[in-house]
Amino acid sequence: MAAVRFEGVIPPVSTIFTEAGAFDPKGQALVIEKLIAAGVDGLFMCGTGGEFSQMTTAERKAVAEFAVRQVAGRSKVLVGVGSNNPREAIELAIHAQAIGADGIVVVNPSYWKVTEARLHTYFTDIAAATKLPVLLYNIPFLTGQDLTPAFVKSVVEAAPNVVGIKETVDSIGHIREMINVVGAVRPGFQVFAGYDDHLLTTLMLGGAGAISASGNFAPQLSIGIFKAFRAGDFAKAVELHSRLIRLPSMYGLDTPFVNVVKEAMRLTGLDVSTYCLPPAGPLAADQIARLADLLKQAGLVK
Repeated sequence: MAAVRFEGVIPPVSTIFTEAGAFDPKGQALVIEKLIAAGVDGLFMCGTGGEFSQMTTAERKAVAEFAVRQVAGRSKVLVGVGSNNPREAIELAIHAQAIGADGIVVVNPSYWKVTEARLHTYFTDIAAATKLPVLLYNIPFLTGQDLTPAFVKSVVEAAPNVVGIKETVDSIGHIREMINVVGAVRPGFQVFAGYDDHLLTTLMLGGAGAISASGNFAPQLSIGIFKAFRAGDFAKAVELHSRLIRLPSMYGLDTPFVNVVKEAMRLTGLDVSTYCLPPAGPLAADQIARLADLLKQAGLVK
């Protein structure tokens, strides 16, 4: 297949719900339009921050369909299809292709701990169900099972449409090895930082960009870092990085932290519902106050 290039800043977009727990297309449109206006390089729908794990299959399809229609070709749309049920994941992958998505993102199952051979089959079966480019999604603190560079290399060798990975890992060494080991067999394999504070280092190592939560409420920071790095303006990249690295501690304010991201969106001026699907819930007043202080330290609110 022809090489497909994803790069830059691709926010894992928060899904907006009404206070009754129904998908809110009006609110979602506001989010999408703000991100496109900010200059993001794509939108990742139905990821961790998009609350895919709390949604039904029908809800996930509805969100993906809405995003593709709303974006209307102005940016790339990636759809998360991972599931504990491989049949659902394949159904969602086929659906993503049918509605005109630009790619899919696949996280590993997180209930059963499966052997590497069965995990390999999970990924390659999903990739084989679609002609879309596939990004793997490594988030071991939630799945309990790391995708090692050697394992990803074996998947890439078996599935030509697996073109990259979102690396939500603490270790920058893991990201370095992913770039080097997989890139040796698939030149141009696209490795994205999943944590805000790893973006600049990932770019320096030859990575593709970031798929990180701050893109929902502070896209100007990560976009600015990416553009400055590409332009060779390292002083500007470092200056923006010094602001961005103040944000990751906010994700420790609650768990699941999807409510933290939505409150940050509200505090930075986006008038949308902050309702999250159970088991997530609203932030307490003291948590919101601490969040506001972190945003102030990063220069995002006054």
